[in-house]
Amino acid sequence: MDRSLLESHKKILVRFLEEQQSHFLSEWHRTIFIRKVDPHKEKIKENGTQMYSLIKEAVGGKLSDESMKALAHKVAHERLEANSNIGDFVYNVNAGRSLLVRNIFHTDIPVKDLGFFISHMNQQFDVFIYYAVTQYTNLKNKVISEKNTYIHENHKDKLALLGQMSSSFVHEFRNPLTSVMGFVKLLKNDHPELQYLDIINHELNQLNFRITQFLHTSKADFNGTEKEDTEIAKLFDDIRELTYPSIAESDVHVGSSFEDGLVISTYRDELKQVLLNLFINSIDALKQKDKPRNLLVKGFQENGEAFISISNNGPAIPPENISTIFEPFFTTKELGTGIGLYVCKKIVEKHGGSITCSSNEEMTVFTITLPAL
Repeated sequence: MDRSLLESHKKILVRFLEEQQSHFLSEWHRTIFIRKVDPHKEKIKENGTQMYSLIKEAVGGKLSDESMKALAHKVAHERLEANSNIGDFVYNVNAGRSLLVRNIFHTDIPVKDLGFFISHMNQQFDVFIYYAVTQYTNLKNKVISEKNTYIHENHKDKLALLGQMSSSFVHEFRNPLTSVMGFVKLLKNDHPELQYLDIINHELNQLNFRITQFLHTSKADFNGTEKEDTEIAKLFDDIRELTYPSIAESDVHVGSSFEDGLVISTYRDELKQVLLNLFINSIDALKQKDKPRNLLVKGFQENGEAFISISNNGPAIPPENISTIFEPFFTTKELGTGIGLYVCKKIVEKHGGSITCSSNEEMTVFTITLPAL
């Protein structure tokens, strides 16, 4: 493409972008993802408008790298203050990129000449994302570094250190995980015929479960919401559905017996965390024995107390381990963290209850005792 033709195409494209700006931004606003609690949600739209202007400048050959970097750094600060998932930002930028590329095909510029402009605009979007994510990472690392300094200066014992590290680091692990889980759900909705999505979703939920375990070791993560009346039978149904792939894969027979109307005042998600942990531990134990593999959950009330038991016919827990399995960092699993049962104990005690374990060659039983309504 000769210079005169290039300049002519630039003018056509800039004029087109100016004429279509309102339409384009309106369409982008309907496409982007904004959290309701985001303190800078209005600025997201303002930043989109500013980015659009920068793209126009880039097409016209008037964009300075400093202008792009300044906007990217501004966005990074806002995303940090909003404590948002950086994946949401990347998604929104790419949504704008896709709309822009699709719309410029409506210009009078021949398709064969549009490749140059598309490549140039993609480069600007890539640079913008790079500057923003890099700055966000640097700012986040600074926050983490400050928290680590506080940890080392003020917490000496291992549990305090783990708790602070959980709040500093594990939330960062959850950010990209949440983004991936969200996109898997979108894939499942748009392409339900795709194979292995259920397996991917299950494995991501398992990873999210492990991350939650780490977060629960931090006292700050135990504030919870308000208690609610929880029907144990329905809670168990949720857990059985969540762990169905593991149940089916291990060929475990799951039975349940709940007293009618068994309702407990609990922090629902925390109690679910306890039962899910015990449920998964039981399935893991049953994998070590031949069939039949039986897992039984019971719930009943007696003398003003509610009892929930999870039992399995897997290998017996050695007597010398029974007294220590609820201690932090005790594990017999090759890749175990030793915090699962410790977290369970903390949550149950927070509810004013207790958890015990009994085990013999025939059955291993974990029993949770909680105040009844």
